[in-house]
Amino acid sequence: MGRPLNHLLANKLKPSELKLVCKSYDIIGDIAVIRIPEALEQKSEVISEAVMQTHNRVKGVWRQVSPVSGDLRLRELEWIVGEKRTETIHREHGCVFKVDLRRCYFSPRLSYERMRIASQVQPGEVIVNMFAGVGCYSVMIAKHSGASKIFSIDINPVAVQYMRENVELNKVKERILPLEGDAKKITEKRLQNVADRVLMPLPEKAYEYLDFAVLALKLVKGWVHYYDFEHARKGEKPVEKVERKVSVKLEKLGVKFETRFGRIVRPTGPNWYQVVLDIKIYQI
Repeated sequence: MGRPLNHLLANKLKPSELKLVCKSYDIIGDIAVIRIPEALEQKSEVISEAVMQTHNRVKGVWRQVSPVSGDLRLRELEWIVGEKRTETIHREHGCVFKVDLRRCYFSPRLSYERMRIASQVQPGEVIVNMFAGVGCYSVMIAKHSGASKIFSIDINPVAVQYMRENVELNKVKERILPLEGDAKKITEKRLQNVADRVLMPLPEKAYEYLDFAVLALKLVKGWVHYYDFEHARKGEKPVEKVERKVSVKLEKLGVKFETRFGRIVRPTGPNWYQVVLDIKIYQI
C-alpha cells in the first residue's frame, strides 16, 4: 500500500483496520484488482475509491474473492466501484495486451520475468510456449528478439482468442502460431524435437509436463524455463528444493542437463514461493 493510499485511508479506517488492508494490489490497464480481508468487506467501497484517487488512470475496481484455480487459471472477481467491465488493454515493455480478467489469466507481476526470458532468446530460435495464456511471453519474445517461430499453446479457448488479437495488435503474426489445446497432446502430435527453447510458465502443471518439454526440444540441446511453487520453512532454500525435485525427474528421463540459473520470482503466501529455473539440456 503506497503512501498516497495510506494517507487517503488514514481518516476513514481505524489503525487496526488499516493494518489489515492488503499492502499490494494489481493495476492491469485501467482496472485495479484488490484483495480485501473479510473483516473489511463493509469498507470495500471506501478502499476502492481511495485506489481510484491514487491512480488516475484506473476506471474500475474489482475485488478478488477466490484464488486462481483450475485448468483455465481463473479467479472470481466482484465489482466494487467504477466501470463495470473486466476487459482492458495493458501496456508493458512496448507491448500491448488485451485481456478479460474474468475469463483469462494475467499477472502484471511477471513483467520483469517476461522481459528476462525474452532477452535470452537468440536470433533464429524456435520457441515452444506450453502455457501461453493471452500470449504475454510469446509477444514479448517476438517484439524483443530475433526468434524465428513461436508455438504458443493454451487450453483456454478464450485466452487463445485474446492471444490471436494480441498477435495482431503487436504486429507479430508472422512469427507466432497460436495453438488451442492441451500442451501434452499438441507436443506429441505436432511439436516433437522442434524447439531450441521451451517455456513452462504454469507452476501448477510444470512438473507434470516436464517430460513433454524435453520431448519438444531438438535432439542436440536446448533450454527449458521451468516454473514451480515451493514451500520453504525458515532455513530452507526454495530454489534448491525445486532444483532437487527437477533433477530427479530429468535423471530418470536420461538426459544430460545443468541448471544455469534459479531465482525466487515472488512470494505467493506464508512460506510459499514461485521459483524459476533456467535449465540447459545438453543431450536427449
